[in-house]
Amino acid sequence: MNRRHAIRTLATLAAVPALSPMRSALAQAWPDKPVRLLLSQPPGSGPDNIARLLSERLYPRWGQAVVIENKPGGQNTVGAQAAARSPADGYNFYFATTAALVTNAFLFKQLPYDPAKDFVPVAFVARSPFGILVKADSPIRSVEELIAKSKAAPGTFTLGNEGPRTFGGMIARLFNARSGAQANLVPYVSVGVSAQNLMGGHVDAIVADVASTAQLARQGRLRLLAVTSDKRLADWPQVPAVSELLPDFDMVGWFAIVAPAGTPAAAIERVNRDVNALLADEEVAGRIAAIGPIAAPGYSPAQTGDFLRHEHARWAQITKEINILPE
Repeated sequence: MNRRHAIRTLATLAAVPALSPMRSALAQAWPDKPVRLLLSQPPGSGPDNIARLLSERLYPRWGQAVVIENKPGGQNTVGAQAAARSPADGYNFYFATTAALVTNAFLFKQLPYDPAKDFVPVAFVARSPFGILVKADSPIRSVEELIAKSKAAPGTFTLGNEGPRTFGGMIARLFNARSGAQANLVPYVSVGVSAQNLMGGHVDAIVADVASTAQLARQGRLRLLAVTSDKRLADWPQVPAVSELLPDFDMVGWFAIVAPAGTPAAAIERVNRDVNALLADEEVAGRIAAIGPIAAPGYSPAQTGDFLRHEHARWAQITKEINILPE
């Protein structure tokens, strides 16, 4: 699958058949065995924690276990390929990320799966904002000061991230491009390593997802300068959004549930209905917020497909702006 093919076939993500009376009857009987929810991330990660929370709450609704299967590696390609090759029987679903369904199409010349043709949308789950952080005792108190400091010493001010072809790395590149900052982007193997290096004084600032760094910020070990969502976060009302300085800077990761193409519409509709009910529950939404992301209930399968198409078009422009080419 190449990138051009992904763009051409993305429209299929919105195509979810309507339920017939026979399919409605099937929906009542479903599920009659455990349901598998596959992830591209390891146990204990933010997506894994959210998926396990949902699986726990879905069990009493379905009377069947939701089995979490982790297949990390290859910038989500290992898990995505496994999900795409799973039986389309209504018992296999994929808890997918921005990378798996959108940005990988612009990072790889060839993927072992087609993010549009191989999946159908089921439900949108949550948005995962990123943040720009400094050490707690850093003299930098704002994004404006960070930009000014980087300009005062071009190439010596360091901004850590997970690498140029990761979501955090691309946010860092876009921030440099749009703000005029001249930060030296330092790649790390993980957010955890970058945060440790920041606290150790080996890097001036980092770009990292809020879910992975919120606890360190609450403990007073890191300072969250700004979030990359279009608005301030309810849990961090004192922290400005980058968009307050750079209009239209809305860079958040997200999670969505998709299924192998050909999955029965009855199963898709049932999963969508019950997942949305959980996301709308204040306790569940609160537990997701404690992890870091923001629950986003109310998306139908078709609306989830519309969102994915919009994100694909948006990232086509962003990757051009920051000069990211597929490899």
